[in-house]
Amino acid sequence: MTTPAIAVVTPEDFPMSGVGRLDNAQMAWITTLLDEHGFVLFRGYEPRSAIEFHDFIDRFSYTNFAYEQSFSNALRAHRTARVFTANEAPPSVEIYLHHEMAQTLTFPSRLFFFCEQAADSGGATPICRSDTALAALDERCPDFTGKLRDAGVRYRNAMPAWSDRESGQGRSWRDTLGVQTKADAEDVLGSLGYDCRWLQDDALSVQTPVLPAIEAFGGGREVFFNQIVAAAAGWNPSEDDNEARLCFGDGSMMDSDHLQIAIDTCYEHSVDLRWQTGEIALLDNLQVMHGRRPFAGTRSILASLGAPLSRAMP
Repeated sequence: MTTPAIAVVTPEDFPMSGVGRLDNAQMAWITTLLDEHGFVLFRGYEPRSAIEFHDFIDRFSYTNFAYEQSFSNALRAHRTARVFTANEAPPSVEIYLHHEMAQTLTFPSRLFFFCEQAADSGGATPICRSDTALAALDERCPDFTGKLRDAGVRYRNAMPAWSDRESGQGRSWRDTLGVQTKADAEDVLGSLGYDCRWLQDDALSVQTPVLPAIEAFGGGREVFFNQIVAAAAGWNPSEDDNEARLCFGDGSMMDSDHLQIAIDTCYEHSVDLRWQTGEIALLDNLQVMHGRRPFAGTRSILASLGAPLSRAMP
């Protein structure tokens, strides 16, 4: 079993004194670590606030991806222009492995996390190398991964009319789409190739266009870049929207046994990042999935999105 090794960087290894952005040599060193490990843990820099975390991120040459401009379904609270809470879901809710916003047309290639307060217990962030997980899946379920390559995937999710803090997918359609009326919501989704229909209590069932489930991103190394694990394990249909959360791009259903194997395989190729207060992690979202274990006590993880990429319109 192969799991990602944690690359730990300290001020002794990587001084960041002074002001201004990192120079080209420093950025190249960080990029090399990301290419090798998929994520980097900064220990000993210890920002004390969201503003200091924001200043830390600004040292890197990554374009900000404003959360308001994303189609993410997670409910989050802003702290600064580029820093927000990772997820407002209750502590008991497991957030399953996923590539951030892989179910959307625009997604970040870099993610920063800052442990403002470690949990009393639990609350680790599992991280999975998607290339090694895919290689194992190719051996265990070649028919499944073969069809994903050929047909792609479509996701269905229900957006509530108003924010729901009890859900890991509680962002309302008004906030997600940046609109206030049903007609405007339909126009935005239709222009992007999404299908939608209205549910009870003005909730909105949304199905994506056909999206790739396995990608290489020009690096020659295929990754299991999708939301299949999260959708299969944690996206529960509501009473008035009982259609499957997942299907192949041609509309055919995915075998439940294959989905369970995909879930198990990805977690087998994961390592838990057990947070200490003050730590910062930088993730290559194109290479690794992440999630959140349930926890007890007070836990505060702040996040920031960077270096967005966009797929071609369907």
